[in-house]
Amino acid sequence: MHPSAGARSCLYDRAELDAVMHAMASRVAAWLQPQQRLAVIGILRRGAPLAQRLTELLVQHHGIAPPLRLDLSVKRYADDLTLLYPETRLDEPAGHTAPDLGGHSLLVVDDVLYSGHSLLRVLQYLAGKQPQQIRVATLVDRCVARLPVHADVVGVRLEVAPGSIIDCHVPPYEPDFQIDLVQPGRAP
Repeated sequence: MHPSAGARSCLYDRAELDAVMHAMASRVAAWLQPQQRLAVIGILRRGAPLAQRLTELLVQHHGIAPPLRLDLSVKRYADDLTLLYPETRLDEPAGHTAPDLGGHSLLVVDDVLYSGHSLLRVLQYLAGKQPQQIRVATLVDRCVARLPVHADVVGVRLEVAPGSIIDCHVPPYEPDFQIDLVQPGRAP
């Protein structure tokens, strides 16, 4: 099943999400210290362009020095929430030497916090890099995490029916920046 099957409703459009991203950047900027070494880490796929947007907002609107930007490939679910990998896969970027993150403040950015398995895998991996601290920002928190993880900065909290899908459209992967609710099994 593809997440486009079923009834679809746009919950947030581009203008609304731009305001959400600005608010998220303000919350991140509030805890940053002037001389803090920051690394912003996007979770591929959709977390990476969100991390880039957040980084640009921090630099342009909050005077933060350009941070180190990295992306990690993490895979557990398909777009329709079908479990692909019971043991969450995490791959470092191919062809890149992992930078020294010791002493950095890390900001991990993803699109949706769902069960928490992927985020926990990322946090375990990054903790081994000896950072000063790790914080998490997510565009959407589904409020159903089953593991003891949370996002420090949340764009929107969406409590939806268990079978429903939160479908984040994030350029360049989709043409429009928006959040849709997909209700499989309901007529469009």
